[in-house]
Amino acid sequence: MSRVGKSPITVPQGIEVVLGENNAITVKGPKGELVKTFHADMIIKMEENILTVERPSDSKEHKSFHGLTRALLNNMVIGVSEGFKKELELVGVGYRASNSGQKLEMALGFSHNVVFEIPSEVKIETQSEKGKNPIITLTSADNQLLGAVAAKIRSLRKPEPYKGKGIKFVGEQLRRKAGKTAAS
Repeated sequence: MSRVGKSPITVPQGIEVVLGENNAITVKGPKGELVKTFHADMIIKMEENILTVERPSDSKEHKSFHGLTRALLNNMVIGVSEGFKKELELVGVGYRASNSGQKLEMALGFSHNVVFEIPSEVKIETQSEKGKNPIITLTSADNQLLGAVAAKIRSLRKPEPYKGKGIKFVGEQLRRKAGKTAAS
């Protein structure tokens, strides 16, 4: 049995979970509202303040959806109660980032500035201190959307292995390579 799928989800006080038709689940909380439709075979139950996910059989498909459904539900509950946050760091000489509303403008060493439109569900914040790398902070209740936006921003200039220049997540360990050695 799936270890992740078996564990129950405790719903915190102030979070409202509505089980709809066709496994459409709505979770409302102080950080927002999330709606997601899950696999039709999964059995989702709400008793008092505990959510449980069960599967109808031990087929490979049902086993794979069991843990996934529970993990996505847990992320929805955490998202509307606490929210998720990702930080990206721009490493490189002349790399800058600024935002105006939901538009993120970055100087990444190209001949032009890169303008990136952020979805309205994601809040963006940029900070630039002298002598430090610019940091882009993304916050949202939807963990999937947040990860997709962060990955898209990172893909604009991935960190390269020799000098480490590019956009990386804060705390990310990069694999570095030794460059060519000069002939003596």
